Amino acid sequence: MSERFVLRWVDVVDVILVAFLLYKTYKMLNGTTAIKVFVGLITFIFVWWVVTAVFQMQLLGAFLDQIVNVGAIALIILFQEEIRQWLTMLGSKQNFVMRFLTRIFSSKSTALEDSDVMQIVVACKNMARGKIGALIVLKNEKDLKGIEVTGEQIDASINSRLIENIFFKNSPLHDGAMIISKDRIVAAGCILPVSHSFNIPKSLGLRHRAALGMSERSDAMCVIISEETGRISVSKNGELKLDISPEELEKELSSYSE
Repeated sequence: MSERFVLRWVDVVDVILVAFLLYKTYKMLNGTTAIKVFVGLITFIFVWWVVTAVFQMQLLGAFLDQIVNVGAIALIILFQEEIRQWLTMLGSKQNFVMRFLTRIFSSKSTALEDSDVMQIVVACKNMARGKIGALIVLKNEKDLKGIEVTGEQIDASINSRLIENIFFKNSPLHDGAMIISKDRIVAAGCILPVSHSFNIPKSLGLRHRAALGMSERSDAMCVIISEETGRISVSKNGELKLDISPEELEKELSSYSE
């Protein structure tokens, strides 16, 4: 007599969690070269399960077991960039647990003052009007020392005229990124990691790719001004928000570090 199958609530939670992890992994890898590897991996796992659990083919199952044992190390190497991005997301301030712990144990605030927000907005509005390309990184919780050392150290108060002068077309620092931490401009002319996502429109240039790459690898927010169109864009949490108004930029800056 066959055993009666009993569906427990733990089984339901188990299925939901696995589905959620697969969905989040697919969403993170979608648009990158790793998505094909991920789909191939899921297909291989399904075939492995059919061979070992359903048909119980011992010889082929043992062969696939060996591939899995060796393949685990290969997967870490292949997906090292995506694994780093996933771990960064878990440890970022956008994570609920980390946000809760930060509020309990941290007395420091990374939020910008209203006056600093307005200085950045005024500078971006003027640069957008003059079609002056710019890339501004607003530091949050994650340390950006590795990025800051690639540019020139400044340590100045946030001032719209200073921001505009740094990104002026004839300035030696205008091609790099500016780093703002709390109420200080800490560096300019910095080199940012570039995103390799295929979801970025081809009409966007290197500044947008660098901003997206920065927001994928950290909890920082990036403000981009296109040199071709003068449009203002924002990148945070690995996503681009294109063509926003100065008023929308002000809201983004005011709410991001809260």
